[in-house]
Amino acid sequence: MSSSHSGGTSQSLQEDHPIVAHHAGASSVDVNGHQHTEILSDPPHGIPSRRSDSAGATVMMIPPASERTPLLKSSPPTPRLHELEDDVHDVASAEQIPTSKMFHEELRTLTLYSLPVFGTQLFEFSFVLATVISIGHISTVALAAATLASMTASVTGYSIVQGFASALDTLLPPAWTSDRPHMVGLWTQRMVLMTGMVLIPIIAIWFNAESILLALNQEPEVARLAAIYLRWASLGLPACTFNCISRRYFQSQGLFDIPTKITLVVAPINAFLNWLFVYPLGLSFRGAPFATALSFNLVSVASIFCGYYYASPTAWSPITRESFNPVTGELWKGWGLLARLGIAGVGQTASEWWSWELIGLAASRLGPVALASQFVLLISQATTYQAPFALGIATSVRIGNLLGEGRARRARIAAATSVVMAFGLACLISIFFIAFRNKLGYLFNSDPEVVSLVASIFPLVALFQVFDGTAGIVSGIFRARGKQSVGALLNLSAYYVLGIPLGLYLTFVHGRGLAGLWEGLTAALVYCSVVGLWVGVYRVDWEAEVASAQARVGGKDVGDATDE
Repeated sequence: MSSSHSGGTSQSLQEDHPIVAHHAGASSVDVNGHQHTEILSDPPHGIPSRRSDSAGATVMMIPPASERTPLLKSSPPTPRLHELEDDVHDVASAEQIPTSKMFHEELRTLTLYSLPVFGTQLFEFSFVLATVISIGHISTVALAAATLASMTASVTGYSIVQGFASALDTLLPPAWTSDRPHMVGLWTQRMVLMTGMVLIPIIAIWFNAESILLALNQEPEVARLAAIYLRWASLGLPACTFNCISRRYFQSQGLFDIPTKITLVVAPINAFLNWLFVYPLGLSFRGAPFATALSFNLVSVASIFCGYYYASPTAWSPITRESFNPVTGELWKGWGLLARLGIAGVGQTASEWWSWELIGLAASRLGPVALASQFVLLISQATTYQAPFALGIATSVRIGNLLGEGRARRARIAAATSVVMAFGLACLISIFFIAFRNKLGYLFNSDPEVVSLVASIFPLVALFQVFDGTAGIVSGIFRARGKQSVGALLNLSAYYVLGIPLGLYLTFVHGRGLAGLWEGLTAALVYCSVVGLWVGVYRVDWEAEVASAQARVGGKDVGDATDE
C-alpha cells in the first residue's frame, strides 16, 4: 500500500475505515490534508455522512465501530469504477453535461468494457471446440453422441444455471455503486447457495440420461455414450455454475479483465488436457468431458484466488456462523426476490436456447446437405454473435452501476448508445458475411452442395445479424432493470408464436427448405428488436428505475412494479 504526504499527514490508510475512525475519535481529514476535530453524531444505519466545517472544508462524519461493523467495508465507497467522465461528486451537476459529450463518454466506456468480455466469451467457447475436435477424431458415432449430450446438457443444465445467474446482472452492479457495496458479496453468496440446490435435480437427470434418451427413441449406442459423457461432464457442472456467478461478481466492480485473463490461461491447458486424456492416457471418449470438467474447476480455483487478492474488500460481506442461521442469518434473506429474478432469467435464457435446438431438429429432417449447411451457418452466427453478446453484458453492468449511483439521465443515454453501437457492429458483420459468402463454407466443409447452399443463405444471415445484435442489447437492458420476465415473455412470443411456426410453415409447406427456417428466425428477431426497443428503452421512466434498483440493493422486492 502506497503512502502519500500532504502537510505532514499520512494518507496510507483510508481515513474513513471503521477501525481507523473508531480509534481516531472525532478526527477527520479534508481533501487538502488538514485535520479537523468534530463532535460527531451517529448517522442512521451506520452510514457515514458528509458536511462542511466553518472553514468550508468537507468533513466525513463516521459512526463509531461496533461488533456489527463489517471490518472489510470502507464507507463511503471509494471510487469503484474507472470512470472516463470528470470525477464529479455532485450527481446533479454530473447529469447536466451536454448529451453529445455524455454519448461519447459512454461510447468509450462501453467499448472498453466490451472488449475483455468478448475475449472471455471466445476463450470459453474454445472449451467446447476442443472437446468437439478431440471426440470428432474418435468415430462418427462418438461425435453424434457428444452432439446429443451437448444438446441435452444445454437444455437441462447450462441454460438453467445461466438463467438463474442472470439475476445477479440486476442486483450486483447497482449494489456496487450504492452506499452498501458489501451487498455485492452477500447477493453472490446467496446465489451460490440457491444454484447449489438447483443443481441437485439437474445432476440426477444427467446420471439417468441413458434411460431418458432411450425413451426418446435415440439409438442405443449413441444414448449409452451420451450418458457416459454427461456423467463425466457433471464433475464440472458445479464449477461451471460458480464461474457464471464469479464472473458477474468481478464484472459488477468493473474488473472485466480478470475473467478474461483466467480463461486465457486455462484455454490452452484445456486443449492440452483434451488431447492428453483422449489419446496418450487412453481414456478415449470419456477423456474429453473429464478434461473440460477439470478445466472448469481450474477456472473456479483461479477465480477464488483473484477474488481474494485482487477484488476490492468493500465488495465482500464476511461469512460467520450466524450467517447460516435459517431464522436470522443474512444468507437466507432476500430469497424471494432472488428466486423471482432467477426463474424469470431462466425463462428469458432457456426460451432462446431451446428454440435453436428445435430449429436444429427441423433441419435434420431436410437431409444431410441441409443439416451440414445448418451446422456451418450456426457456427458462423454463434461466433460473430459473441461481439454483440459481450456488448450486451457490458451494457447491463454499466446501466446497473449508473442506476445504483442515481444517475438516471446517463443510464438512459448509455442504453441509447449501446443500441447505436450494436447496429454499427451488426452492419460490419453483415458486410463480412455478404463479401465472403462464397468462401466461408469451405472453412468447414468441402462439399460443393453444402458450400453453395450456405452461400445462398448468408445474405439472409447478414440481415439476421442486425436484429440479433439489437435483441441481445435489449436483453441486457432488461436484465439491468430487473425485467427478465418481460424479456422471457418477449422471447416466448417471438420464437414460439411467430418465428418457429412461420419457419416450419415456409420450410415444409411452401418448400423454402433451410432458408425458410432462417426466414422464420429473422421474423422473430425483428419482432424482438422493435418491441424490445419500444418497451425496454424508449418508454422507460429512468428516475423510477433508479428507485427500483436502489430498493433491490437491500433485498426489497419491488414486486410487479419491476415487470410492468
